[in-house]
Amino acid sequence: MSVKILQVDSSPLGERSVSRKFTAAVVAGLLAKHPGATVASHDYGTAPLPHLDGTTIAAFFTPPEKRSPELAEAIKRSDAAAAELLASDIIVIGAPMWNFGIPSALKAWIDHIVRAGITFRYTATGPEGLVPAGKKLIIVSARGGIYSEGPALPYDHQETYLQGIFGFLGFRDISVVRAEGLALGEAAVAQAMQTAEGQVAQAVDAA
Repeated sequence: MSVKILQVDSSPLGERSVSRKFTAAVVAGLLAKHPGATVASHDYGTAPLPHLDGTTIAAFFTPPEKRSPELAEAIKRSDAAAAELLASDIIVIGAPMWNFGIPSALKAWIDHIVRAGITFRYTATGPEGLVPAGKKLIIVSARGGIYSEGPALPYDHQETYLQGIFGFLGFRDISVVRAEGLALGEAAVAQAMQTAEGQVAQAVDAA
């Protein structure tokens, strides 16, 4: 059975995007490691999913057999996105930091895949992730400052959020490829890119 890779990009910067550079490098490495693997790629930076509206949210909480045609239509994108996540073996997410968090386009996709009864469930002892064991998540993080340590650490609501929400869904094997300090001058950029390149190799080796 071939490995299924899901690639999600969220930067709208095209060739100027650092996160896109490294999601591409990760996927290239995975394809070299897993001949015959398939890739489903989504460019939500330029073609985002719609943010959740009242109709879609209503569909979430209406049993399938009771949904009106309007509700059934509204939930199709979310059902497809959640099913694709569950069917994938390796998920690669490109996430630039925007205002200490993630782009709204990436958040919109996450809101479509975090689904009670599908990717997590409520139990008597609390919520439980429904993502099957054995899946790999690789987060490609790009940011202008230094947030992995030092005085800006409390402002990291990008990597911490992504690790938290996907951990909630059941992911236990999570790697981070991080390029940070990209707004701190040429020397910092060179160091960030070199560090991230090494982390790409490590993430691919572990996948």
